[in-house]
Amino acid sequence: MKSTKEKIINILIDNKDKYISGESISEKLEVSRASVWKHIKNLEKEGYQIESKTSQGYKLIGRTDTANPSYEISHRLKTSFMGQRVDYFKTIDSTNIQANKIASQSPEGTVVLADEQTKGKGRIGRTWVSEQNKGLYFSTILKPDIALMQAPFITQLVAASLTKTFLDLGIEISIKWPNDLIYKGKKVAGILTEMSAEIDHISYIIVGIGINLYKKDFEDEIKDKATSFANEGIEIDRIEFLRKFFPNFEDLYEKFKAGDKRECLDILRSRSAVLGREVYKIKEGERVKVFARDIDDMGNLIVEHESGQVETVFTGEISIRGLDSYI
Repeated sequence: MKSTKEKIINILIDNKDKYISGESISEKLEVSRASVWKHIKNLEKEGYQIESKTSQGYKLIGRTDTANPSYEISHRLKTSFMGQRVDYFKTIDSTNIQANKIASQSPEGTVVLADEQTKGKGRIGRTWVSEQNKGLYFSTILKPDIALMQAPFITQLVAASLTKTFLDLGIEISIKWPNDLIYKGKKVAGILTEMSAEIDHISYIIVGIGINLYKKDFEDEIKDKATSFANEGIEIDRIEFLRKFFPNFEDLYEKFKAGDKRECLDILRSRSAVLGREVYKIKEGERVKVFARDIDDMGNLIVEHESGQVETVFTGEISIRGLDSYI
């Protein structure tokens, strides 16, 4: 159920670049003009730039980085459930932690979005540095009726959905199996998937995504491995990105649940940063040189050892690295 404030900003979005009277808004929402004025002032405090003109009404001019993005993300979003509810926080410990807290009582497709994470989580217990307004940090709640053995493919599904969205924006992205997105040889995004399950069924899956949008300076230990789109001269509007991502994600997710992985696997293989290359397979600090041959239909990496032995590498406590660089 949308709040009156959210309904008002949605009306202004639908009528952007033209004035709409307070009387018209009040009649449409069945609230007083004074209530409309109060909500307009609150929206301005949140960061929405709204022009008011006597006898003409209100016009949305723009927004600052402090504006609540959830109003625009879900408005007329072309999905059935993905991204239809967005819980927004200026700062939070971790979007995955919050998503886990609310997952049981929340509908599938609910998103937790934050400007900043103080305890951002990465794969294999790592920390994901999530400075305020420097990236896109969000988690999505999924409740798929699938076998437990199919759950690991969700990470691959998300990687393919993100890649498809970047390609839609004209950005050439590749995937470092199993959960990193690469631009010009450096990491720009990561995926963390967590699951709550019983012996015979999945209760829910949380997919956390972090994308480096605006960060300029990276710590010494990762500056040769990571970059941001801003550092590469690319501007991405996070609201526009999410409004493109959620329909792509829902489409591939629904196909996956119906047993159709073809498009997803095509993306994973064609945009892979590791296939056809010698890489290091790293587990518990031990590095083994292998040749990355293929990604199988379950999303596992097929590698060949120098001895000729062929191995199926499953996601989990495994990392893949390039021989002389991050990838």
